[in-house]
Amino acid sequence: MLAVTEEDEEIISSVVAGKTPSYVLESNLGDCRRAAGIRREALRRMTGRALEGLPLDGFDYGSILRQCCELPVGYVQLPVGIAGPLLLDRRQYYVPMATTEGCLVASTNRGCKAIAESGGAASVVLRDGMTRAPVVRLPSVRRAAELVAFVEEPSNFETLAVVFNRSSRFARLQGIQCALAGRNLYMRFSCSTGDAMGMNMVSKGVQNVLDYLQGDFPDMDVMSISGNFCSDKKPAAVNWIEGRGKSVVCEATIKEEVVKKVLKTTVPALVELNMIKNLAGSAVAGALGGFNAHASNIVSAVFIATGQDPAQNVESSHCITMMEAVNDGKDLHVSVTMPSIEVGTVGGGTQLASQAACLDLLGVKGASLESPGSNARLLASIVAGAVLAGELSLMSAHAAGHLVRSHMKYNRSSKDVSKAA
Repeated sequence: MLAVTEEDEEIISSVVAGKTPSYVLESNLGDCRRAAGIRREALRRMTGRALEGLPLDGFDYGSILRQCCELPVGYVQLPVGIAGPLLLDRRQYYVPMATTEGCLVASTNRGCKAIAESGGAASVVLRDGMTRAPVVRLPSVRRAAELVAFVEEPSNFETLAVVFNRSSRFARLQGIQCALAGRNLYMRFSCSTGDAMGMNMVSKGVQNVLDYLQGDFPDMDVMSISGNFCSDKKPAAVNWIEGRGKSVVCEATIKEEVVKKVLKTTVPALVELNMIKNLAGSAVAGALGGFNAHASNIVSAVFIATGQDPAQNVESSHCITMMEAVNDGKDLHVSVTMPSIEVGTVGGGTQLASQAACLDLLGVKGASLESPGSNARLLASIVAGAVLAGELSLMSAHAAGHLVRSHMKYNRSSKDVSKAA
């Protein structure tokens, strides 16, 4: 139970009685830490549960006000491990990973070692554009088709781009992809967003365009700013095919001796397993963008450490892992192709102290003044490079039959181990 003052006791009683809404505490008190403490004590009295083990002190609640989390009562602690150095594009990176899964950081670290001892990995950012797709309804299919023709006419698109770009210094409209379902029209806007992940930025621009279009199409009924053709935080073929956020390819050639010494397997075994597991096995499962061993493991860990939106792990983990024997069959060429990595280095959770420290470790904290957008693109490349390392190591563990042994050793509590013994 928290120690409370007489004044706080009165407020807590009011919250418990339903007279004071919990969400007004920050604005009424002007003290975010005090508001969290009062809310927590009110919760304890209403539920009979004290949230023992959930820390309250040691966090800057003012830093999340009106931007990261509402109605806070504490914060969750997650361990952060470091994998690396990841030698990528001739530079070394120490990759922060927030996770509670044993073996994950160690395995990714082993992949980094294999890449470094083979000369490093190389990456290419193929596309960079965040999307938002509103859905509008017209009186008829013919009228909806007229709006499609209007939007796609080059001179009209130029005008729409000007209207869209007014929403931000960094937002630049790249294209509009249209799809019809009866008289419902879905317009997938794509735009550059600087170093921000960009969902708010693109949404503002889309709203400006919709307001403008109502002048020529007053019979257009805006059903939603998002019609799910974007597609955000859901598995969707459109992201797999067209890309969303940063589309990145990362590759490395792992020397035969490194495969044997560091990864404890052989090139032929990895090539065959990748085909049977990641390609054929995923096809049998009807996978959508999941032609990999565990890309989402690495993506989620880096996302949480660096303040990205964890829910966007869904599309950001779209990945196809390729492996083939090269140099007369001696060495291993491995690549990951990830068409929709959605990251930013400004906004959202990136400004929180812990997450900002992890971004700073990678050299991508904040916005790039010299080349807007370059920090976010570099972060996307680092994510892909870390995924490459993770894929290499896990696939090698599978090929060598070491997976269960490693998890039995590192992913069980001492209590579990003693019981098993």
